[in-house]
Amino acid sequence: MQKKNRKLIIGRLEKIDFPEFSISNLDAKIDTGAYTSSLHCHHIEPFEQNGEQWVKFIVLDPNHPEYEENPFSSPVHKVRKVKSSNGQIQERYTIKRKAKFFGKKRTIELTLTDRSEMKFPVLIGRKFLSDRFLVDVSKKYLTLQGLS
Repeated sequence: MQKKNRKLIIGRLEKIDFPEFSISNLDAKIDTGAYTSSLHCHHIEPFEQNGEQWVKFIVLDPNHPEYEENPFSSPVHKVRKVKSSNGQIQERYTIKRKAKFFGKKRTIELTLTDRSEMKFPVLIGRKFLSDRFLVDVSKKYLTLQGLS
């Protein structure tokens, strides 16, 4: 049971749903070394709509079992400079979306990037985890087991 001010314990790998993209049960790597969270996308293209910066993209890629070639668009929350896992600095579009994680819908800030070379399509960083969760690196998929 979670009491007030108690943090949920999560594992190094968990499942996450993105209802706005009609995608559920995506594998997410929990990465306390990363500040922002990221989502694997392709065909990431900025555009302007009513004087605001927007971005269109396709979530995942054709090799992923949850892939559907549906284009999505979203207002750009920020453009961030992010150091990738190979040490290169990239500019990435950041959006805010709803995600279902451990049974609750929460807003998550996501950088859109090609993660096709990575094992997991979603990376969850410190900004989303902070003040809510503790990570037990010896565990995984606690959300499926109903443990916390």
